[in-house]
Amino acid sequence: MTAIKSSDVDRFIARPDPGQPIVLIYGPDAGLVRERVDALVRASVDDPSDPFALARIEGEELSANPSRLVVLVKAGSRNIAAALEPVIAAPSDDCRIIIEAGDLKKSAPLRALCEKAKVAATLPCYADGARDLARLIDDELREAKLTIAPDARATLLSLLGGDRLASRNEIRKLTLYAQGKERVELADVMAVVSDASEMALDGVLDAAFAGRTGDTETEFAKARAGGSSPAAILSAAIRHVANLHKMRLAIDGGDSAEFAMTRGAPPVHFTREKLVGEALRAWSAPRLLRAMAQLAEASLEARRNAPLADTIAQRILLALAVNARRREAA
Repeated sequence: MTAIKSSDVDRFIARPDPGQPIVLIYGPDAGLVRERVDALVRASVDDPSDPFALARIEGEELSANPSRLVVLVKAGSRNIAAALEPVIAAPSDDCRIIIEAGDLKKSAPLRALCEKAKVAATLPCYADGARDLARLIDDELREAKLTIAPDARATLLSLLGGDRLASRNEIRKLTLYAQGKERVELADVMAVVSDASEMALDGVLDAAFAGRTGDTETEFAKARAGGSSPAAILSAAIRHVANLHKMRLAIDGGDSAEFAMTRGAPPVHFTREKLVGEALRAWSAPRLLRAMAQLAEASLEARRNAPLADTIAQRILLALAVNARRREAA
């Protein structure tokens, strides 16, 4: 087995094993996947911007590019295990292949293939725990030459999580805000840091607007078990539908769905493109506006009737999932 333990991943990235030129980086934390891919690229080539040193290709092209120095492959929804097999069978000493993927089950062909191959390493990327987030805060504040008050640190910890890149960006935004000070105070945290843990709500929101009723129920239960309140879920849903509406208008104006997703606020990560694409095909701009109004009404109703907030939030998301499946005319 060549699966790298979570505790050893950063050590591997800092000093990649030349005997394992094929590296699969995957997991539910898309921000951490991207961060580790970038770190491994920097550890593997002198200049990542040099096209002769780094080639970025789609998964299906993998077997056609065996002679590059570093090949970065984004594994989308298609199974690329078959394309990878000949490369694993005859790896090049002069080529490192880095595969960026989303959350892969243990039985996923790509993960299973890499875990069995001696020349490949698999690096899992799971959501940060409290200890990981504490280390991230300390590293970023040390870099910015700042300290932080105990109450500010505790509050900041509670607002981070779900996605490494989002958490790091929030901390860096805080350090920029606190420039000129010696210590970050609670007021600074409350002024600039948003709840990055809302990234964990992507699953339920993507499922609902793509019309996946069964997945909507499952992901809603996960979000609640993870500590997201009904109010937070409804607020995230309103922002999500606003982003979908913006992308839908761009498509109606002539942009491709793929381009519109890169211009979202925030841009859609490649691991979500399939479901967000389904949502954009299912919903017209007028229907999205109606959905936004429905969510606003549900949010108000949940605030007025707190004991039923959980039921209200789940009910509106399931109703939207059913509505998405109808794909009715505007």
